[in-house]
Amino acid sequence: METIRSILNFSFSITEDIQISVSIILLLILAFVLTNFLLRGIRKLVNKKVDEQDIGRFSSVFSFIKYIIYVFVIIIVLESSGVNVSVFLAGSAALLVGIGLGLQTLFQDIISGIFIILDKTLHVNDIIEIDNLFGKVFEIKLRTTRIVTVQNKVIIIPNHRFLTNNLINWTQNGTTITETLEVGVAYGSDVQLVKKILIEAALEHPKVLKIKSPDVLFMDFADSALLFRLRFTINDSYYQLKIKSELRFAIYEKFNKNNIKIPFPQRDIHLYNQDNNNE
Repeated sequence: METIRSILNFSFSITEDIQISVSIILLLILAFVLTNFLLRGIRKLVNKKVDEQDIGRFSSVFSFIKYIIYVFVIIIVLESSGVNVSVFLAGSAALLVGIGLGLQTLFQDIISGIFIILDKTLHVNDIIEIDNLFGKVFEIKLRTTRIVTVQNKVIIIPNHRFLTNNLINWTQNGTTITETLEVGVAYGSDVQLVKKILIEAALEHPKVLKIKSPDVLFMDFADSALLFRLRFTINDSYYQLKIKSELRFAIYEKFNKNNIKIPFPQRDIHLYNQDNNNE
């Protein structure tokens, strides 16, 4: 019995003022086991209450909170065992300040990630645009969010940028969106025929939805062209560039068949003979 007691009372000197015994180490291990068991129970209970699509979001937030709880458990156990943790923290103040400054951006990303997850700013498969980056969200983590572009490139974006920059979510109100395509034709063209061709090109495209008929707006009398805007509806903005390109091919082909010209800028230049004017 005395041997066990002596082993438990055996202490390690960390500093002159801080000593940790074997019994405190065992108490820490026991506290970690009990805390881990309690956290698992809470996690299972919450997972039963939240929607299936929100389980992944809760897991990310829970992982961050779990580490904070472990830190508090260590402090509470050490303080209750007679270890003056404040002395250790005071002695490490300069080091902690340096680490805090170095990890400032990291914590900013983590806090931003928690806000994104809790208020559901972003969802997986959302089509977003931020800082001239356009792509589909395929993974949201606590520190970063990953999007894939139409060129199949993966871009890793720190989460704080979603809170400090303007974010365009193309699918926040649903996947169905209205896109536009502008085209100019030469003066003298049959405007009703132009309108008919633009609507036909949109209706013939398989990706353009028929639930809302395409329409054409006569936008302006420009310097060298009559400007029209075609409006059409699609259900996947991720492929809007490809859809617009295919529509332009179709429109150009139809314009050629119907002898409708797409003009280029023209300027009239008047030359004056200065010598004749002087006479």
